[in-house]
Amino acid sequence: MTAHDWIPTRRRLTDALLAAMAPVCACVLALGGLSMWAASGNAGSPPRIGVTHARLYLPLGDVPETAAFFRITNTGDAPDRLVQVTSPAVAGEISLSRHRMSKGASGYREATDSLRVPAAGMLDMSPHTGDVTVPVTRRWQAGDLVPFTLHFEHAGRVEALAVVVRPGQSGT
Repeated sequence: MTAHDWIPTRRRLTDALLAAMAPVCACVLALGGLSMWAASGNAGSPPRIGVTHARLYLPLGDVPETAAFFRITNTGDAPDRLVQVTSPAVAGEISLSRHRMSKGASGYREATDSLRVPAAGMLDMSPHTGDVTVPVTRRWQAGDLVPFTLHFEHAGRVEALAVVVRPGQSGT
């Protein structure tokens, strides 16, 4: 039997068509199900980040660094991470840190690579949670506005103006 001897019969064509239809139908059903799931809102939404209540503590004396705090809200269905903060008004490296407690019940600051912003939640920075460590490179006065750019893993860049406040004041 040679390749020329193969004759397409009605039975052979029906069997080939049925064999091809099974994976095609499975793909169509899966795609339809995923489309319905996404259209109903169950697929979620990406992080949607907003930054408010931005404040920078007025440096006291000749300290080399101070802290900035931001209220970061995420109205999306996916978590995000703050991975970097920059400012054209600051010379030097700005870093992220979080508050930790030692076994002796004393607090200390620990450098970190990122701060988590939960899905449909908020990261409200404070001296007791997380903060942005800022080198003091200028003589800021209470009430000054300092521009910052917050960089998020998924949401990208968000601009914010922080008001300079005395430690203990709420600012904006």
